[in-house]
Amino acid sequence: MTAGSGQAAMTPGSGQTDKTAAGIDLGGTKIETQVFDADWSMADRLRQDTPREYPALVEAVAEHVRWAAERVGDGPIGVGSPGLVNPTTGLALAANLPVSGKPFTADIATVAGRPVTHVNDCRAFALSEAVFGAARGKSPAVGLILGTGVGGGVVVEGRLISGHSAVGGEFGHVYAPAHLVARHGLPVVGCGCGREGCLETYVAGPGLTRLAQAVTGRALTPPEIADAKGTDADASVVWDIWCEFAAELMMTLICTVDPDVIVLGGGLSKIPGVADDLSLALGRSQLSGFRIPQIVLAEGGDASGARGAAYAAWQSAHG
Repeated sequence: MTAGSGQAAMTPGSGQTDKTAAGIDLGGTKIETQVFDADWSMADRLRQDTPREYPALVEAVAEHVRWAAERVGDGPIGVGSPGLVNPTTGLALAANLPVSGKPFTADIATVAGRPVTHVNDCRAFALSEAVFGAARGKSPAVGLILGTGVGGGVVVEGRLISGHSAVGGEFGHVYAPAHLVARHGLPVVGCGCGREGCLETYVAGPGLTRLAQAVTGRALTPPEIADAKGTDADASVVWDIWCEFAAELMMTLICTVDPDVIVLGGGLSKIPGVADDLSLALGRSQLSGFRIPQIVLAEGGDASGARGAAYAAWQSAHG
């Protein structure tokens, strides 16, 4: 593990730099814990590779919790990770961590000797961007991750909207629009969630390649499409279709949440021009004459996950 520190940038009137909370950003490849001052500037961090076996993973996260507790005392500690925790059973469900069917959050608390707050990593991203990042001052705000999967969260007046099932924000598992699937002669394929025809199977990174294969016969990767979408006819067609599907996903968000702003994150959000292209596509999907939300890129970068988890824990502790 490696540790490092960052200089806290005081905000006017904060008057203190006491450690206030910590967030653990747990992913398939790394665990990173960040400690935050009272002004929510990062003060310290710890990082290591993610173990691949469940007992070692629990012990590693618990070690990060103990490390954070030495710095925040009784301050709240949040864990942000992919997947879900069933609020009825307490059991986890995740695709890229060895935690499915396990009481992951409870096991971390037992081994670490103190409670932690768990939040889905996409929801943590949405909360961080709504409070500290590209969507601050706007409500409702939606964070939308477009990467190897598709997910996000809805934040209203600085608080995540969460319901009794804990699946709110799994935007990628809305069904794909039939008219686009039929128009482009696309296959309906199984999704990792166990359903068929989810939007994620077309809009996530692997879905972009799937579109390319189905439409052009070329298995173009997202980087190849990003590089060639302005010069290669096949790449341009595939990109336009992808924008149609992503815009329909956003249209679903408009019809249900009607956000002021949608903040994009994940690997596909790094494709040049993606926010402008999606704004144009969404304008064509929206009801004629009605406004669309602002579509912006995330500001928090790698800090968003840990900061959102820390802030979720802080809100849970302070009501």
